Amino acid sequence: MGRKRFALTFPGDPGAHAAQDVVVVEPTGDTGPGGHPVYADASGIVRAEISDRGEVRMLATGGHQTPRTPLIAEPLP
Repeated sequence: MGRKRFALTFPGDPGAHAAQDVVVVEPTGDTGPGGHPVYADASGIVRAEISDRGEVRMLATGGHQTPRTPLIAEPLP
């Protein structure tokens, strides 16, 4: 299964001059709709399918959720 962990960096809220959010995700053992490993944060709320090329597909974990796409998916040791 790809890398062990990723740091996903999300943009701050537009117009709010907010800092970027960084969320660390680890493999879940699941496979996403594109056939790549699914990663999640400790709460299980942030879930993302990450390809071996670093492409990220955010996965909704609840109804009416519209996940934002991260700016960067950085591999961690």
